[in-house]
Amino acid sequence: MLKKIQQLLAQIPLPMFQNPAPVVAILPLEGVIGSTSRFSRALNLAGLEEKINQAFDVYNVKAVALAVNSPGGSPVQSELIMRRIQKISEEKKIPVYAFAEDVAASGGYLISLAAEEIYAHEASIVGSIGVISAGFGFDKAIEKIGVDRRVYAAGDNKSILDPFQPEKDKDIKLLKDMQKEIHEFFKNLVKERRGERLKGTQKVMFSGQFWAGKEAVKLGLETVSAIFIR
Repeated sequence: MLKKIQQLLAQIPLPMFQNPAPVVAILPLEGVIGSTSRFSRALNLAGLEEKINQAFDVYNVKAVALAVNSPGGSPVQSELIMRRIQKISEEKKIPVYAFAEDVAASGGYLISLAAEEIYAHEASIVGSIGVISAGFGFDKAIEKIGVDRRVYAAGDNKSILDPFQPEKDKDIKLLKDMQKEIHEFFKNLVKERRGERLKGTQKVMFSGQFWAGKEAVKLGLETVSAIFIR
């Protein structure tokens, strides 16, 4: 058997080994971004670090393609993933290209900023550069059924935004101030990574709106819209 294998190998042209074809490693980035718990799995640096390293360690790899399909999530984990990919790319001098599949929105778009260029399908959803918080208020419901809410806290702001108590103006202001700070962080990352390629006004691009592929190209949020074939 060994002799037969040797004979077969001898028939393979030597240039195939001397000049192996260049390789593009694909790194799938799919799902909501955040911490993983017992009840849900999400994209985060701890869970992706090994896969990121493997993509850049593929033999004869000439580029890494990020296959992004994420509606977003944690801004912290989004930047950690983005910066890790960017750092290895710079260290190994291997370019990175991002491909937005169904959606690369909010944190999903932030991760895409690790790439030198961002590509999207014409029907891909791209953008949503903003910050959102949402919840429900149950104060009227518990009042109606005769339930008393009892909260004991040390610290003036420890119990802000309690859904079982009426909203307070100062609580809303604290939340909005925090959202503005995170929004500025996001906007600065986009400007840092896309630079002069951005063509839209900040008022439009950073409004939290999202677009299909062609419109995102016009704004400079991505390079080109195209049909993807894996």
